[in-house]
Amino acid sequence: MVVVDFIYNVDVILELERVKVTFGCFSSYCNDREGLLPYNGKSTAHKKYFSSTIKIFGVDLSPDNVAVAMVYFVQGVLGLARLAVSFYLKDDLHLDPAETAVVSGFSAFPWLVKPLYGFISDSVPLFGYRRRSYLILSGLLGALSWTLMATLVDSKYGAAFCILLGSLSVAFSDVVVDSMVVERARGESQSMSGSLQSLCWGSSAFGGIVSSYFSGSLVDAYGVRFVFGVTALLPLITSVVAVLVKEQPVRGINRPSASYNFLGSSRQHVVELWDAVSQRNVFLPTLFIFLWQATPQSDSAMFFFTTNKLGFTPEFLGRVKLVTSIASLLGVGLYNGFLKKVPLRKIFLVTTIFGSALGMSQVLLVTGINREWGISDEWFAIGDSLIITVLGQASFMPVLVLAAKLCPEGMEATLFATLMSISNGGSLLGGLIGAGLTQLFGVTKDSFHNLSTLIILCNLSSLLPLPLLGLLPQESPDSNSETTDMELKSN
Repeated sequence: MVVVDFIYNVDVILELERVKVTFGCFSSYCNDREGLLPYNGKSTAHKKYFSSTIKIFGVDLSPDNVAVAMVYFVQGVLGLARLAVSFYLKDDLHLDPAETAVVSGFSAFPWLVKPLYGFISDSVPLFGYRRRSYLILSGLLGALSWTLMATLVDSKYGAAFCILLGSLSVAFSDVVVDSMVVERARGESQSMSGSLQSLCWGSSAFGGIVSSYFSGSLVDAYGVRFVFGVTALLPLITSVVAVLVKEQPVRGINRPSASYNFLGSSRQHVVELWDAVSQRNVFLPTLFIFLWQATPQSDSAMFFFTTNKLGFTPEFLGRVKLVTSIASLLGVGLYNGFLKKVPLRKIFLVTTIFGSALGMSQVLLVTGINREWGISDEWFAIGDSLIITVLGQASFMPVLVLAAKLCPEGMEATLFATLMSISNGGSLLGGLIGAGLTQLFGVTKDSFHNLSTLIILCNLSSLLPLPLLGLLPQESPDSNSETTDMELKSN
């Protein structure tokens, strides 16, 4: 993608992992804890007292569902600060492209251990609640991180810590709210489960699209510190709507027992996960996914080039972000309409080759050839970003399907979340390798002489995993129509 936020794309991670609640629940969510009174979101009393005549996507807007929708909306709208962070690291802290890639990479770490948050939420209630309290805590944590960015942070180490803190807030709240959706979808029809997922995805997508344009215009008009201050208010919405969550308080539990149950249950799940992942039919495709994601990226270098060399303003980059947000939805539609019955190996082969070839178009922008053809830098950037985003989203949808197909019965979502964490780890590694190559080629905030070479190398490296396509299963991803159709409804 020509113009891209080099900050680790939390929006993408949320979209990629949102589907996990379609396939079941964390095994810890599904099992009652000794001494706990589990909350069942579809109890008769709940339906009686919180039914609503207002519906969105076929889902009653009860207080519980409003809370869920608002948490997903906050996750999407937090993209408001992403461009501000990019410009803050570049202009205020004066970091080079390689340094910014490393600093921003810290935001990925909380997404690598998401199953742990589920174990904590289930086994260690806070103030008698396993959902409500953690949502409130996550919101306060997010507000704290952005408040620090708006006021006190003035070093790359402080920025890295706050980015990590904010990412942890989003990741933890994502786990908690996903568990709430699981509880409400349990025992419901496939149609209702799809409606719940549509509400979740719709709320998050709406928040992301709303924030896309304003993320740039607000930076232009008021500066990055102002945007950080506004963003600090958004996580508080999660804390406020948490009081709408109907959850029975946990009674009859002592803390030593809770700690023992947590440690014992965590140990058991680690053993189960290792047994599942170590199976050949799971390990080999997982290895391919990791290597496919771990190829180097030149995003941070391109961000510096487009802003320092081409003079792209924050407002314009916000417009590009809006285009790419819509393009990602088009990519999902492309996969759903034309590619879902194509064998996995063929999809990965074709999309990887086309993606590598289209990625080379960045060289045209760097060398100025597009201007010789009469195409302005702005229009070339928008068109190129649109096409590459559609293809990139369509190419990653098979990863979701493959991960879902690998999950054995009984621990579907636990293993799915683990596989997506491994995938996220591959993306993080790719970003760090890209940072190293950026440093090696001498690409800085002022020097872009070797940027074309860096772009070509990064795009060619995306072809390296193709000889390992034999690690993937041969059957069509639509071989299990019920599972796949349910997933695609959520998209």
